[in-house]
Amino acid sequence: MKKSILGILILILIADISFAQNSAAEQEIITLSKNKWQWMSDKNVEALTKLFDEKSVFVHMGGSWGKDREIDIIKSGGIHYKKADIHEVSVKIIDNTAILLNRITLLAVIGSNEVTNPFIVTEVYIKKDGAWKMGSLSFTRLMTP
Repeated sequence: MKKSILGILILILIADISFAQNSAAEQEIITLSKNKWQWMSDKNVEALTKLFDEKSVFVHMGGSWGKDREIDIIKSGGIHYKKADIHEVSVKIIDNTAILLNRITLLAVIGSNEVTNPFIVTEVYIKKDGAWKMGSLSFTRLMTP
């Protein structure tokens, strides 16, 4: 009986430790995503260059491209991500991959036009050498605000 209770307590402790680790990793991704939105708003291409993996892909309403073009677009102001109002966030971690979904309202300047759109944004992060790198950023425009 004592061994059974001890075994159950050990299982509960292991489950709590595992949950805490996942929760900390999820919070790390949420914080990284929030920082990324700020860096995009600030046109901080140095921080973004470090964050984006060399093989990363970006999907927008106007097309898809890789890291270099995304950095160039941000740097030149072709797209200025002025402000992302984040309404909902969820994170799923699968091994060394994190998938974050944001429901946002994005205020952006594209060319000389200021636009506001509601999006679900999918962000995929991969843990490499102990650090999270962005592998994909994809915008899906919502039909309702």
